[in-house]
Amino acid sequence: MTIKEIFETMDYGTAPESSADALAWIVEQGSRFGHFIDGAMTTPGEGFESRNPATDEVLATLTQATQDDVDAAVTAARSVQPGWAALGGKARARYLYALARLVQKHARLLAVLETLDNGKPIRESRDIDVPLVARHFYHHAGLAQLMDSELPGMEPQGVCGQIIPWNFPLLMLAWKVAPALAAGNTVVLKPAEWTSLTALCFADLCRQAGLPRGVVNIVTGDGAVGEMIVNADVDKVAFTGSTEVGRKIRAATAGRDIAQTLELGGKSPYIVFEDADLDSAVEGLVDAIWFNGGQVCCAGSRLLVQEGVAEEFHARLKRRMDNLRVGDPLDKSVDVGAIVDPEQLARIRSLVDRHAGEGEVHRAACAMPDGCFYPPTLISGLSPASALMQDEIFGPVLVSSTFRTPDEAVQLANNTRYGLAASVWSENLNTALDVAPKLAAGVVWVNGSNMFDAAAPFGGVRESGFGREGGWEGLGAYLKAPSGAAPLVRTAAFVGETAEPQDVDRTAKLYIGGKQARPDGGYARNVYDAEGALIGQAPLSNRKDLRNAVEAARGAKAWSGASAHNRAQVIYYIAENLQARADEIAARIDRLTGGSDGADEVVASVDRLFTYGAWADKFDGRVAQAPVRGLAVALREPCGVIGALCPDAHPLLGLVSAMGPALAMGNRVVLVASEPFPLMAAEFMQVLETSDVPAGVVNLLTGSHAELAPVMAKHLDVDAVWSFSDPELAEVVEREGAGNLKRTWVETTARDWMGPAGEGQLFLEAATEVKTVWVPYGA
Repeated sequence: MTIKEIFETMDYGTAPESSADALAWIVEQGSRFGHFIDGAMTTPGEGFESRNPATDEVLATLTQATQDDVDAAVTAARSVQPGWAALGGKARARYLYALARLVQKHARLLAVLETLDNGKPIRESRDIDVPLVARHFYHHAGLAQLMDSELPGMEPQGVCGQIIPWNFPLLMLAWKVAPALAAGNTVVLKPAEWTSLTALCFADLCRQAGLPRGVVNIVTGDGAVGEMIVNADVDKVAFTGSTEVGRKIRAATAGRDIAQTLELGGKSPYIVFEDADLDSAVEGLVDAIWFNGGQVCCAGSRLLVQEGVAEEFHARLKRRMDNLRVGDPLDKSVDVGAIVDPEQLARIRSLVDRHAGEGEVHRAACAMPDGCFYPPTLISGLSPASALMQDEIFGPVLVSSTFRTPDEAVQLANNTRYGLAASVWSENLNTALDVAPKLAAGVVWVNGSNMFDAAAPFGGVRESGFGREGGWEGLGAYLKAPSGAAPLVRTAAFVGETAEPQDVDRTAKLYIGGKQARPDGGYARNVYDAEGALIGQAPLSNRKDLRNAVEAARGAKAWSGASAHNRAQVIYYIAENLQARADEIAARIDRLTGGSDGADEVVASVDRLFTYGAWADKFDGRVAQAPVRGLAVALREPCGVIGALCPDAHPLLGLVSAMGPALAMGNRVVLVASEPFPLMAAEFMQVLETSDVPAGVVNLLTGSHAELAPVMAKHLDVDAVWSFSDPELAEVVEREGAGNLKRTWVETTARDWMGPAGEGQLFLEAATEVKTVWVPYGA
């Protein structure tokens, strides 16, 4: 082709990247790899081949880890973790800086190796993945430098088991290893079996950086190895992968007091309003869905276009699709590379072939090479219930539907079990910023897509997982408050022999939807004082009562939209009305508990309510210092409906301590009162009735925590469960909550509810989700 012809056609010529250095590095390692354990590579054993998906050529042979290998890695990590933590943040920062510099020094090797192993275009590996890897190590080196002064008293989790996916092998390694090491943890990491080579190259960089032996350990293998890590003696599990596997991990770790960060699947909406810059939105969509061949958990795979521009937008999109270049990932002029493995290619084909007839299919009219490739595909005219609209395809397949109004766009966007990311396109910033907070997603991009940075938290809600990676929020996931508290012991209810009839009926009721309600089952139990005298009867809630309470809480969603100032006024009012009955309620507490500290508990409860009223408009988000021309704003949003099993020993203060932070942050609550002293709920509901609390915002139940806990944890309309009463319920709550991957907070050690440990930012963080909204700007 002559220069004249090039200018006439504007076709791209090939621009191949040499793979010689990367292949030479593999050969230098013997083309066979063992594991990286305790600072050294083990002797290669039986294993599997790692292949180039674009050519099907064998790159290397990797070793399948055994249980002994995983145990050795965990033992090495455990033995050095105290010493690594004792170095202090400033000393650890030096190692992270060294790793960042080494990543930059070997950037081309890492990029080519990633493309060979994964099949993504070299432009993406070179210009996006590897620079972000260096950025994460630099950023977390800075966090390590500052954490001793900025996060005093916090401790590392310990040994972290980390399992990463095949779509961003090296970048996901950085997302997990960098914060873990910065916080003083040690690591046992398993890369995906299809894409382990850059992780093994990173092991070599760890040695070059002089990282102490055992701080980073890398074992290779299939999902069975990941299962071994989850079941090993680790203190935290960080996993990025499918929702199905994340659910299994959640169930497998139930009751083991293991911290978790789960970044799972998604079906992210890409919303285009009629006033959007359509050409920019098309280019953004190319990045959203065909970046990395659509093999991205937050891919904008679900296109929602306003009806007035749908036909024109689809026409422009199809023209752009037909000009995409699919081919050799090492060619710098290629837009879409190979699918990572024939097995994944078969999954994509199977899902599309089964349901493509439900809509209109357009496959890009571009040249397609032989091998493990799939054409960029658009399927439009689908109903919201279509499997293609609901299920994650994880390939270069875009599905599309239309909407009429912004409200309908939000409804369609949220009509999914996932909640990882979303994109909103509109030239009217008022429209975009009105819609963004309404989307059930952990990340929202305004007039953009796939913006990431180490300073900005990333993570999902719903079945896209929980926890955040990046920024101070991501570092906090690898830290914990100092331990050493005594085991949590249940408080027994008093017993007696007095039975009805009483002079005055003292049968209490439940409080559901702003009204006192009789229990559905009609059952109640006698409540006695320390002398065995009958005080009254407390209703026994059943699953239907819980269902009614959750339904009432769901119906009170306007509370989440109320201003923080207004929420604070209501909380202050509750405190004032509680104070007005202080003497009466203090006497009631003393009789219920058999103690003499009722007055102190009332004072502490009033003070706690004022504290959370004060926090309502002060626990806010931040603007992350991402290197973009725009804003990356980390917002604090309410979780939604929180169910809480209140502490036994402090019947009023425990209830208030669970309710206060949840209400302050805009949540609605279903509280199961102290089991041994349930009649305090009857007193408190009278306070609520005179405090202008909107119906359904607070719902009070009494009854058996053991019976209500699994029902609450299973309930799909409960967004989070807190368990502060029975340590034996920890496993139940976490296991049953795995169904829809709700957030859980379970306690197995005693908390001093009367002291500073009974309140504070820990509770506020548990009551909120972080949503990062990216707003680029420029003329």
